[in-house]
Amino acid sequence: MGHIASIDVVSGSRPEAGLLAVGCFEDEAPAADGLSEGSRRAVERLAARAGFKGAEEQWGQTEAGPDGPVVALYGLGARHDFTWTKLLRWLGRAAEDARHGGERRLAVALPAHAETSGPAAGRILRAMALAVYRFDRFLSETDKAGRVERLTVVPPAGTEAAFRDALAVSGVVAGAVAFARDLANSPANEATPTWMEERARELAADRGLAVTVLDAGELAARGMGGLLAVGAGSAHPPRLVRLQWGDRGPRIALVGKGITFDTGGISIKPAADMDEMKYDKSGACAVLATARAVAELALPVRLTVYAPFAENMLSGSAYRPSDIVRCYNGKTVEITNTDAEGRMILADALGWAAEEKPDALIELSTLTGACMVALGHLAAGMFTPDDGLAGELAAAAEEGGERLWRLPLFPEFLEEMKGTHADLRNSAGRWGGASLAAAFLSEFVGEVKRWAHLDIAGVANVKVEQGAPAAGATGFGVASLVSWLRRAET
Repeated sequence: MGHIASIDVVSGSRPEAGLLAVGCFEDEAPAADGLSEGSRRAVERLAARAGFKGAEEQWGQTEAGPDGPVVALYGLGARHDFTWTKLLRWLGRAAEDARHGGERRLAVALPAHAETSGPAAGRILRAMALAVYRFDRFLSETDKAGRVERLTVVPPAGTEAAFRDALAVSGVVAGAVAFARDLANSPANEATPTWMEERARELAADRGLAVTVLDAGELAARGMGGLLAVGAGSAHPPRLVRLQWGDRGPRIALVGKGITFDTGGISIKPAADMDEMKYDKSGACAVLATARAVAELALPVRLTVYAPFAENMLSGSAYRPSDIVRCYNGKTVEITNTDAEGRMILADALGWAAEEKPDALIELSTLTGACMVALGHLAAGMFTPDDGLAGELAAAAEEGGERLWRLPLFPEFLEEMKGTHADLRNSAGRWGGASLAAAFLSEFVGEVKRWAHLDIAGVANVKVEQGAPAAGATGFGVASLVSWLRRAET
């Protein structure tokens, strides 16, 4: 697994750390509650340095003492401007400073703020554990050096119990997010549909999940033409993985897009950033990781996860524009763009999921560039006809430290997706592309009323220039889904 750190909570005593990171709001005293006398004095000396006001990007550090850690004081800017994003940026910077300084143990003293209060404890602990994440499986041992192995949080006074109560669940979710990142970060020359099947089987065996896998022959026997069409151009045949957990509670279906690499097929993509198309399996990685967390937490839900995997390549056997494909639920689709492949594999998986009559169905996919145009890299698009489900998912995302933004499903979008020589077409032009794709998917959810499509194209992976300490997959969606499923207990 990509490296993450173990984490604990302390208060009222000196945290064991090589580097102690302390936050300070502009024109306020630093957060020094719960620190030893020596560390408090070091913080006070740093804050008293000429010119230090606690403004963003201001920073000062002591030398390591004979019986204490290196102390670093970070300016956090004005209190009223402090946000969850800025908190994440600070935690990431502190983790990088510890790593570059060769420190194996990092402690963070949190200032009192709405973003660091008791209700935020779970997402803060998860973020801290993941702040040191590195996908370093392919690095030499020399390049793996400098890992931060242990993290300690010193919470604001009065919130210690909330942070301790959140530790267990946060650790499970952080591990699941790291698992999703590992799968998504794995390169396409390794992470073929068969390789993803193997990882799913290992997950099922390790966590007590039932597993069913449909190979190309079984897909053909069942009439899953969408998944077969997309995978037809690749030397690696497609797979559809189903995992099942639980025998009580609400019936929940999760579906995730698993394109192990996306060239765009005959409607080939531009060369720029095509290397990022290994992340086109991020939706499937997220739902597999969610199943892992649900099993570890033993949540009382009947969960079924569907992960279709295919590689969208171009060859003499690849599907073509103008082809007509019949999907699992019997609907036919006219192919107008082979780069609109995700919705084709999802059509079959959604059809299977809907056939099994879940109480709710959530699907995640890196589906459209149009959603990235609308929301950038700051939020996933949420599409659902159910106002209640929209509210539940938005609340769960907030608790998980992720963002969802609801976008429309007007009936006119579905009209635009009607085909000329088939029931539907898989692409209908440039305008409103994210909603058009969601409208297409709506034709495959059957009689399920509580369903939602989450377009995670803009948030599934990040680059360093976007403010991330390390480029790669984010594991977006796992925290939100686990939060929602924990609420589903009641």
